[in-house]
Amino acid sequence: MVGNPFASVEISDPRFERDGLRVLTVGSRALGRRADICFWAPPIGTGAAPLPVIVLLHGACASAWSWPLSGGAHLTAGRLVDAEEIAPVALVMPSDGMWGLGSGYVPHNDADYERFIVDEVPAAAALADDRITASSPLTIAGLSMGGFGALRLGAKYPDRFRGISAHSAVTTLGRLSEATGDRLDGLPGFGQPDGTALHWLERNAARLPPLRFDCGTDDHLLPGNRALHAALDARGIEHLYEEFAGGHDWPYWRLHLADTLRFLDGAAQRAPGGEQ
Repeated sequence: MVGNPFASVEISDPRFERDGLRVLTVGSRALGRRADICFWAPPIGTGAAPLPVIVLLHGACASAWSWPLSGGAHLTAGRLVDAEEIAPVALVMPSDGMWGLGSGYVPHNDADYERFIVDEVPAAAALADDRITASSPLTIAGLSMGGFGALRLGAKYPDRFRGISAHSAVTTLGRLSEATGDRLDGLPGFGQPDGTALHWLERNAARLPPLRFDCGTDDHLLPGNRALHAALDARGIEHLYEEFAGGHDWPYWRLHLADTLRFLDGAAQRAPGGEQ
């Protein structure tokens, strides 16, 4: 991760940060405007370069602060690192670009929310911590709309991401449009295979990194997750799918984030191509 691709960068002052949580505002060229990103990494001296990075994507109606300040993601990661259940890892938690109630993390006609996540967010993480280098293993996860983003982007860029995890995922842009009420039918991928999680999982099946997703048994998105699981099974695409008690809410996501962190810890330690 070399260079600074942003038109501008402002990073929070360490004197006022709490629990290791940093906030960045970047002038995104992909979006044509500013965007916020939250960042956490273990203290200097805990974990050497290259430090692995997990991109955590939020759901609709939310923003960059949701994973840390509603989900306590950085506290969960810190606890697992301290207990040596996972290796030291950085979390980078971007906004989705703040379009409508949710951009879907896909290209729009006037802004590329996909490129923001895939290219610019890892570059921002490198600006926040010099232990993050071009060799840092990169994985991706998310909840709800962010679960769609993680599944789609992780599968579309299997050479970029070493692991994928999703909680309570939206599985198509059409379903996202129904959930938010936003008009997404004008997007380039709406109603097309590119607007589904399954498309890229199937297209790049032979190259997929380790993949898991889960959903609560009281979640309104459960049918879509079961359908995706069945479709992957029918195509012989390796993955882990789990169901747990719970709904589409923060108590569920806070509890099961640890499953994601453990899974992606194992994925990050695999060499590209799956070798240990």
